[in-house]
Amino acid sequence: MAPQNSPATSFAGMLAQGGMRAFSDVACVCHAWGEAVSAHFNTLGRRQFLTMAAGAAAGAMIGAGKANADPESEPALPQLTIYTARRIITMDDARPSATAIAVQAGRILSVGTLAEVEAALKGQTYVIDPRFAGKVLTPGLIEQHLHPVLAALSMSCEVIANDEWDLPDRTAPACETPDDYRTRLASAVNAVPGDTSFFASWGFHQYWHGELSRALLDGISATRPIAVWHRSCHEFYLNTAALNAFGITEEMTRGHGLASEQADWHRGHFFEKGLNLILAPLMAAFATPQRLVRGLTLLKTYMHRAGVTALNEPGAQIGPEQLALYQSVLGHADTPFTTTLIVDGRTMYERHRTDALARTREVIASASGGKVRFLDGQIKFFADGAIVSQKMQMRDGYTDGHRGEWMTEPENFKAAWQIYWDAGFNPHIHVNGDLGLDMVLDTLDAALARAPRDDHRTVIVHFANSTEEQVERIAQLKAVVSANPYYVPAFADAYGNWGLGPERADNMTRLGSCVRAGVPVSLHSDMPIGPARPLFNVWAAVNRKTVSGRIAGPDQRLSVHQALRAVTLDAAHSWRLDHEMGSLVPGKLANITVLEDDPEATAPEALKDIAIWGTIFEGRVFAVS
Repeated sequence: MAPQNSPATSFAGMLAQGGMRAFSDVACVCHAWGEAVSAHFNTLGRRQFLTMAAGAAAGAMIGAGKANADPESEPALPQLTIYTARRIITMDDARPSATAIAVQAGRILSVGTLAEVEAALKGQTYVIDPRFAGKVLTPGLIEQHLHPVLAALSMSCEVIANDEWDLPDRTAPACETPDDYRTRLASAVNAVPGDTSFFASWGFHQYWHGELSRALLDGISATRPIAVWHRSCHEFYLNTAALNAFGITEEMTRGHGLASEQADWHRGHFFEKGLNLILAPLMAAFATPQRLVRGLTLLKTYMHRAGVTALNEPGAQIGPEQLALYQSVLGHADTPFTTTLIVDGRTMYERHRTDALARTREVIASASGGKVRFLDGQIKFFADGAIVSQKMQMRDGYTDGHRGEWMTEPENFKAAWQIYWDAGFNPHIHVNGDLGLDMVLDTLDAALARAPRDDHRTVIVHFANSTEEQVERIAQLKAVVSANPYYVPAFADAYGNWGLGPERADNMTRLGSCVRAGVPVSLHSDMPIGPARPLFNVWAAVNRKTVSGRIAGPDQRLSVHQALRAVTLDAAHSWRLDHEMGSLVPGKLANITVLEDDPEATAPEALKDIAIWGTIFEGRVFAVS
């Protein structure tokens, strides 16, 4: 049975004004996905794959239609252009507000009043473009952390989730009860009588949809292979037809240590590292080039509509074919944002041990420049499990007695850390539980004692559960935080009743404490689970309003200005790209988001509803279609 007073009951209403109505974070299994996808692509002919990728760039795989059209863009002009606006929020403490900005060749030349900017140009030839005179400009919004592969695959699935998903090509209504879930799943699976092709659905969550098992799926279809992807992206359920089709035997799931403990062949349930045992055969049916091309094209449209000008995939483990796909869609000339990648250090260490560093440098060198590129000197690690499925490692356990999970065994975590730390890499660490955070901070503390480094910018990623003492320790160690602020709106009510209890649930993502302690904070969505809309995350961090309408942990709220910094300048800071983006100052890239209203003059509850006119990306104007 689904819990009584399900938080989904009023969830769709809370997110009434569009965008992806999502509910949590994805706890970074993208490293395994990327590796499995790349392995599958290697089985295709390279010419066949690259032909499909080239077709994607032209839109051939997605078809016509305004919902998926490329953004309306204009060429970057060599001439000097001054854009005037109702207000320009610069994120520059020396000049926080302006009304004019001069741009040339993709860079910012001057910011101030129109008179000041004209004076600064010292007689140069320029044009004044007044189209934004009634609008508000901000630094280009940044999505600090998401996963294109997972987003592409989830958007191309049959979406049956507890919340409504508003996608560029369709809307998937919320599904809030076990009966409704099973009815919709059965209807989708059996829509065409006798169909035995592979079927995939995403969005299942036991809190809303009850229990799921291989036997239940067999009851829906004994002949059509079914794969149900959990809302957390950390779990899969397969029916017998799928197990047989993919050649997954019980023997294959034995003798693999922690992975075997996280695989239940009899129930058809595979989670965390147990996914590694099934991903390779699953990818042959699930991660087809056509599905990924379609999903990435939808993602491109979605991100532009959210006003994003830069995004990052941390823990990327991709091969040449997948990189070519990224470059053909996300790196296309008319894609109005940069995609950066961070190598997955966990997989590199577990695969290559002492050769991990050399292999990492080879991967970074394979795409070190351009619109889709790896960030040099940065590395991703994984501590504990997902918050969505309550697999994070907690000091005091869970109220129902279940246990958390490690994504990396602590001894491997520390060994991999030492290799990359000693080479000067900047760690980004997925961690959700306070016990997991203890391990991360202990490892950082020991590394600093052994090999001190200034400005290491170690990034604590997700930051779901912590204590006040841990926040102070983060500050003392001079780490930074990148948090998913949507944990509180999505989970505080539910986890107050199940698993964590009210006090721990209400104090998830202690952003207010971080700011008071002087810890730089950025915000992310971890898409596909959270809505990759930076203004939505600003709303979540400023309000901390739960599904039931109450404010959880009011002292952990951010001001609007602090939250805007967290999706602009402080997000760029976490990537070591704050010299290039994140604020509107002379010399930086001309990455700008154009809003219809001023976030700092908007009622806090309306922040997520501010309309986005479009963006300026490296000097080119891209209007939202």
